[in-house]
Amino acid sequence: MVLETISRIIKIQLPAYLKKLPLPETIGGFARLTVSEWLRLLPLLGILALLGYLTIRPFLPKKKKQKDSLINLKIQKENPKVVNEIDIEDLKRTNVCYCRCWAWPFALCQFVFCFGKKK
Repeated sequence: MVLETISRIIKIQLPAYLKKLPLPETIGGFARLTVSEWLRLLPLLGILALLGYLTIRPFLPKKKKQKDSLINLKIQKENPKVVNEIDIEDLKRTNVCYCRCWAWPFALCQFVFCFGKKK
């Protein structure tokens, strides 16, 4: 039953579908196709694009896997969690944010004001 269905699709329905497609004989003929003709060509073009991609995919450069990179390479590495306390009286400004991401090289020695550029 299943093989009969596949055979019917390949031998009868697929050739009938391909015969009805508005394939122009020249490249310039594609410019004269109407919107409805392009819509009828869309499934075939999609399948051809997919097959083309799957064919060239093994030859494309592979993406390098990123390592889990640590940012804090120097500060208190023996502690699983680095915590520092700052007294509220020491803060002279209101609405102060300190940077704890260690992305800034000058932040390795002390806390710096966070400018919010790394969000």
